[in-house]
Amino acid sequence: MYSSATLSRYIGRQFVTWFVLLLGILLSIILLLDVVELLRRAGTKPDITFWLVLRMALLKLPEIGQQIFPFVILFSGMFTFWRLTRSAELVVARAVGVSAWQFLTPVLIAALMIGAVKVTMINPVGAVFIAKYNQLQDRYLKLKSSSFDVSRSGLWLRQQEAGEQYFIHADGVNPLSFEMSQVIVLRFDTNMTYIGRVDAPRAVLRDRKWELQDATINLGKKESETVPTYVIPTELNRTTIEESFAAPETISFWDLPQFIRTLETTGFPAIRHRLHYQSLLSQPLLYVAMVLFAAAFSLRLPRRGGTMTMVSGGVLTGFVLFVMTDVVRTFGISETIPLAMAAWSPACVSVLLGTAVLLHLEDG
Repeated sequence: MYSSATLSRYIGRQFVTWFVLLLGILLSIILLLDVVELLRRAGTKPDITFWLVLRMALLKLPEIGQQIFPFVILFSGMFTFWRLTRSAELVVARAVGVSAWQFLTPVLIAALMIGAVKVTMINPVGAVFIAKYNQLQDRYLKLKSSSFDVSRSGLWLRQQEAGEQYFIHADGVNPLSFEMSQVIVLRFDTNMTYIGRVDAPRAVLRDRKWELQDATINLGKKESETVPTYVIPTELNRTTIEESFAAPETISFWDLPQFIRTLETTGFPAIRHRLHYQSLLSQPLLYVAMVLFAAAFSLRLPRRGGTMTMVSGGVLTGFVLFVMTDVVRTFGISETIPLAMAAWSPACVSVLLGTAVLLHLEDG
């Protein structure tokens, strides 16, 4: 029991060491390339200094780093098993009765823990950093005063207050004052029976309420009435509306469930955010699949091929996984397949394939 526990700690420590080393090397390369690219984009903008470029690259780094985690897991696992096999340490372990699944266990546990830390700790930090990066990019590179945007059809909002459904449309929105122009409010009861509409040339969001200026009220067969100010209570605020147009990656893992509920309650589409949240939950399982693939490629290297075979297999696996994830994600966003399937199928299929390949190699 003691020797088995000692071997497990040794293998787990080797894997974590190579994971940290490889991640550090790749992040350094990515940071260098990002700095060069940002310097190129900032070449015609004299207000941008080198330190601002470096700051933007550092803010962007955690988000890009999260995207390469599966590949770092894969290659660090491959290198760990390859070294242990080449040095005959795993050969000796097998000779004394330790199965492949026993010395895989500490690496699988380490991969699960890395996935949990990435989702619960690194992701929230990366969300804050990438949101700040987007602000700096809009301000200095894109020369935009706000990241808030409205489609060609205008802005549509939906909310439910005091037993009524409100559908609010505006032709345009001022991103600085958040003043809406040419506003139409359609009122329905809880059974979606039409009550009436309110038209106003302008409306402003203040203190959890919409203030429609010079509003014309039309209720059923009653004559229209014009009032200086028409007030509609709301749970929305400017931050919620602006963030609903932002990428899901800018929302922390811990804030996503409540944010999704708020979006769906107020009528904003939450498909991308729900898919992103489910994908985050599935990532520890995906990291387990990467360890299984790493073991399948590298455990029997001396008898099955050389280093190029291992590297080529890892690169091909990473490429196939990337393409499959991207395709399935596209189907999920278009609602061709259920969101849960789109988020979890790459990880589940990878685990099943990795397990099947490893069982075939180890047990014949």
